[in-house]
Amino acid sequence: MKIRTILEKIDEKQLFIPAFQREYVWKRDDAKQLIDSLIKEYPTGTMLTWETANPPELKGPHKYDEKQGAVRLLLDGQQRITSLYMLITGELPSYYTISEIMNDTRGLYVNLETLELAYYMKTRMENNPLWQNITDVFQKRVGAFDLQTKFTAIGKQIEMKELKKLNDNISKITGVLERDFPEQIIPVKATIREAIDIFYKVNASGVALTDAELALAQISGYWPQARDLFKAKLANLQKEGFIFKLDFIVYVLLGCLYHQGSDMKKLHGEENNERLRAAWDRLDKQVLDYVANLLRSNAYVDHTDEINSVYALVPMIVYCFDKGDQHLNETEIRKMVKWFYYSQIRARYVSQLPQKLDRDLRTVAESAHPFDDLLQIISEESRLEISPSEFEGRGISHPLFSLMRWYHKSRMAVCLTTGIELRRNMGAKYQLEKDHIFPYSELKKVGYGKENRVKYALAQEFTNRAILTQFANRAKSATSAQAYLGQVKSHFRVALELQSIPENEELWKIENYEQFLAERRKMLVERLNAFLEGITATEQVAVPVTLDDMIAEGESDELEFKSSLRWDYVESRVNKDLEMVIVKSVAAFANSQGGTLMIGVKDDGEVLGLEHDYISLDGGDRDKFERHLRGILNNHIGASYVAGKVRVRFHVDGDDLEVCQVDILPAQKPIILILKDKGGQPVEKFFVRSGNSSLHLSLSEMNPYVKERFD
Repeated sequence: MKIRTILEKIDEKQLFIPAFQREYVWKRDDAKQLIDSLIKEYPTGTMLTWETANPPELKGPHKYDEKQGAVRLLLDGQQRITSLYMLITGELPSYYTISEIMNDTRGLYVNLETLELAYYMKTRMENNPLWQNITDVFQKRVGAFDLQTKFTAIGKQIEMKELKKLNDNISKITGVLERDFPEQIIPVKATIREAIDIFYKVNASGVALTDAELALAQISGYWPQARDLFKAKLANLQKEGFIFKLDFIVYVLLGCLYHQGSDMKKLHGEENNERLRAAWDRLDKQVLDYVANLLRSNAYVDHTDEINSVYALVPMIVYCFDKGDQHLNETEIRKMVKWFYYSQIRARYVSQLPQKLDRDLRTVAESAHPFDDLLQIISEESRLEISPSEFEGRGISHPLFSLMRWYHKSRMAVCLTTGIELRRNMGAKYQLEKDHIFPYSELKKVGYGKENRVKYALAQEFTNRAILTQFANRAKSATSAQAYLGQVKSHFRVALELQSIPENEELWKIENYEQFLAERRKMLVERLNAFLEGITATEQVAVPVTLDDMIAEGESDELEFKSSLRWDYVESRVNKDLEMVIVKSVAAFANSQGGTLMIGVKDDGEVLGLEHDYISLDGGDRDKFERHLRGILNNHIGASYVAGKVRVRFHVDGDDLEVCQVDILPAQKPIILILKDKGGQPVEKFFVRSGNSSLHLSLSEMNPYVKERFD
């Protein structure tokens, strides 16, 4: 089939790409070599097509209508055809959008004198009429006489002999449209499965598909809507910051059905159809969103770009899938989050992905305590404890940077310039960026430039990074560390502590840069190891046997009642200020000798229940209530303390009213809350128990208390 005809059939909606084909992945050099071969009349391969009136799902927005009759599908050769379409027309074919194109290969230039091909380079091509965009040549927007005019305009003349050569070369280029791609045709009588099988067999001659992509092609044969359903779910997850590719979904399905990560051929057979649809229904409606919410609320992961390998989510998803309709309990969540963190910093899935998933998913299926055993597997391969040397010369792509970010978000860290919480949802102006504390422009002046590889690595070390909003980053610009951190200390002093930045002002001087790095490494090692260990640290809490017994005791320095988490019974509305009352009470117990908070009980002991709180959480239940409560406590008190020292349980009284019991163990270090004053600025507050209420201590009162209580 002539190339001209192929392009016309694409425009006339007569030639389509089946959805089970992989996306366009060719690079610029691939496209350039193809055009070069066509101009030189070298062999460029064949194309495989299938004419059918019963096509599978098509790539792109077009939906097949039986009124169209038979259509032709391109099964092999789409990388070449797509490249030609873009280079010849300058447009994308209708079956692709720009976001689906991994590499935009348009913009190829040709030297009409030598037929050399290259992508635009200003130094070579500007003011040289011989270099023309090859699309303009194909579209006949450039001719030999046009070049003569352009040369005349810059004071040069072209001989007739040269003009003829240019014209001949233009004809060679446009002659590509008349070149034939030999066409191999699958018989019309072939079924979808037969066509896919043929595609599978010939695929090795083109751009090889991964095992997951080939499995998805087979799934599309017996479940034509699968790809559209998967894409719709991925689009919804992307809106929430979780971006995955289709092959990730295939790994998840293989894990859910077979607890394997390598044998993708198990998904090829049509006998999977019913089970696969049922599994996807649960994944779509329940499990994927549940795991995403767990990551955000319990692991402080707001975007997949923070994750070193998203495939660590596969065992987590499969584990939640295996639980059926039963949600994870607190201990299971903590263990899963802890394993997830270690899977990232110890690079569990950066190599041998299928084999490691095989082992890990088998553990999920067979172990009574899978995430304990999975963590043991990591410990057998890598040391769990973080050491200072792991920070040296490591840039922001290192997984420890992500752990540092998650840890700081767990502490409710704020932007150094604006004071905005790093976890708050923000507009584009306030998106988070990773800024140098000591500006590289300043470090470069004192020997940390690229000419010294070791010094340059230290300049780019992620311990020289703070998390700022985009707005703040632009405002900070190249301000020296000494000046900038001094400003931060005067405006938001707590911000330095919350982002683990040394407050010794001598270390802020550029001549002490490496001492600054050493001190911050030391701080981070201590804090990150404690954070990881604290996730699953547990202690037994003595509690009264029954709800009635507890209420009968009445409020004391170790027991407090709260009517609700967020429902204002006086004003009959949601009042989020009440959530901060809960936070203050928990902090007060933590800074004292511990205690118990009962939510859903009036001061006089009357049980009110949690129904209003549940309704305020979009018709929630115990699980949603606990997640919301823990999210609040994590944000204001810190995940490492909450995970190990706060226990949540529920009771039902004789009238079927639910009560939430929060047991709080004493903290090992002072818990200082960062609250907002009337002007909206963050201020430090320290609370303790005083009788049956929480008491705020002033700075002068706090110092002797802390010395006696914590030293």
